[in-house]
Amino acid sequence: MPSPPLVSRARSLYAARRPWRLFLDIPSFSLPFGYAEAMSRFRHNFNYFRVNYALITLIILFCSLIYHPISMIVFLVTFIGWLSLYFCRDDPLVVFGRFFGDRVVLVVLSVVTVVALVLTHVGVNVLVSLIVSVAVLGVHAAFRGTEDLFLDESEAAEGGLLSVVR
Repeated sequence: MPSPPLVSRARSLYAARRPWRLFLDIPSFSLPFGYAEAMSRFRHNFNYFRVNYALITLIILFCSLIYHPISMIVFLVTFIGWLSLYFCRDDPLVVFGRFFGDRVVLVVLSVVTVVALVLTHVGVNVLVSLIVSVAVLGVHAAFRGTEDLFLDESEAAEGGLLSVVR
C-alpha cells in the first residue's frame, strides 16, 4: 500500500535535514587557521546544513513574535508555504514550465516571510531576530570543522563541493 503524500513529504523532510547530533558535535568545533579557511568552512557548512539553518532561523523568528499574535498568524501561514515549497518537496519546483532549485526557493520564501512580517509592523523584531540568526549560524558555520562532512553527488553538482574547492 503506497503511503499518503503527506507522509512521504514528511519522510523527505526528515531525510533532507542533517542529524542534530552531527550539527552539534562539540569535538568538531575548532578555530579556523585564517580567513580563507573560515570562508571555506562557511560555504561547506552552509550547503551541508542548509535545512537545519533554515529551521533554526524560523524558530528564532517565531520566538521573536510571541507578543504579536497577528504577526504570529502571518508567520504560521508563511510557514505552511515553507513546509510545502521547501522542506517537504522532493523534486525541483516547476512554475510556468521553469524549474527552480532549492536555493531560489529558499531566497524567495525568505523575502516573502520578511516582507509579510514587516507589513504587520514588527519590522524591528524581524530585523533583530534575523541579526541574531545570522550571528549564531555564522559562528556555527565558521567554527564547525568540515572534515567529517561529505556531500553526495547531487549536492556536489549544486556547488557544494565546488564551492569548497574554489
